[in-house]
Amino acid sequence: MHLTAPAILLAARPHGETAVIARMLTEQSGVVAAYVAGGRGRQLRPVVIPGNIVQAEIRAKSDNQLPFARLELVTSRGPWLSEPLPSAAIAWITALTAAVLPERNAYPTLYAALGGLLEAICSADAARQWVEALAVYEALLLRELGYGGERPAIADLGQALEILDRQEPLIARYLLADTRADVLAARQLLRQRLARMVE
Repeated sequence: MHLTAPAILLAARPHGETAVIARMLTEQSGVVAAYVAGGRGRQLRPVVIPGNIVQAEIRAKSDNQLPFARLELVTSRGPWLSEPLPSAAIAWITALTAAVLPERNAYPTLYAALGGLLEAICSADAARQWVEALAVYEALLLRELGYGGERPAIADLGQALEILDRQEPLIARYLLADTRADVLAARQLLRQRLARMVE
């Protein structure tokens, strides 16, 4: 395996003393997990933040071997980690995507939608401008994996929040039923923060 492509970093799990196992979403190869030497070191720590866009060079000698990756930062989401709503939204959508997509299956529509949603979260003046896109992304994820219906029609913020609430049991039941990690905790934190907008 040899792949060089832009990728959305979804998760980075510590491995050994300084390395990480990074899970990245690429347009043509889907989710790819790879060993990143020095991923917790001073130089790469700001690169392996979930939500970041990286240029990834991924190599493996065989299909059974965990690939090695070299990452170069393209777009950083680091500045939004100190903002409560954007950081919660980025944590939720990257954790969800990392948990539910099978490895090495291409999902070009999800890749484009996730990239657009991350851009909306980081460029909007307020969360009201991206909540609808978040609800649409969750619905798209359900549909792409065989559990959803049509794209929801959303008229306003209240309706977007209602749709988010309706989708949570579907996500828990169909997408996260076999997941050991408590991925929904990230969604619940986000939903609590979004609720404050309409109080």
